[in-house]
Amino acid sequence: MEAVGVGRRAVAIIIDSILLMILGWALALVMGQTGGAGFSLEGGPALLWFLIAMAYYVVMEATSGGTIGKKVMGLKVVKVGGGPISWGDAIIRNLLRIVDGLFFYLVGAIVVWVSKTRQRLGDMAAKTLVVRSASS
Repeated sequence: MEAVGVGRRAVAIIIDSILLMILGWALALVMGQTGGAGFSLEGGPALLWFLIAMAYYVVMEATSGGTIGKKVMGLKVVKVGGGPISWGDAIIRNLLRIVDGLFFYLVGAIVVWVSKTRQRLGDMAAKTLVVRSASS
């Protein structure tokens, strides 16, 4: 079991980001925050979108080992020993996504590049790895 590097993880993040942006647009449409130049979420709707996005990552990883993006890329999140992650692990690793995601995930990418175990900060704190799933 070897952790994957930045490339496959980046594509998974892009897939998940596209899905969450579509959700953000739909939320903005319902909340009347769209216009000719696109959409903008502010205040309560922005907070709601953020909470939904965090819940997406936590619930998907805790219940099935990965988000839609990770599944498409043949990846899953596991404990360092190889077992499934817990709800607590999913919460910890995704709360730190806020830091890892700074500057379009540059912080997370640098940490994965320099980490011998290819972990971002959230993985280190939760003692998790992102690996290729058995089916890929």
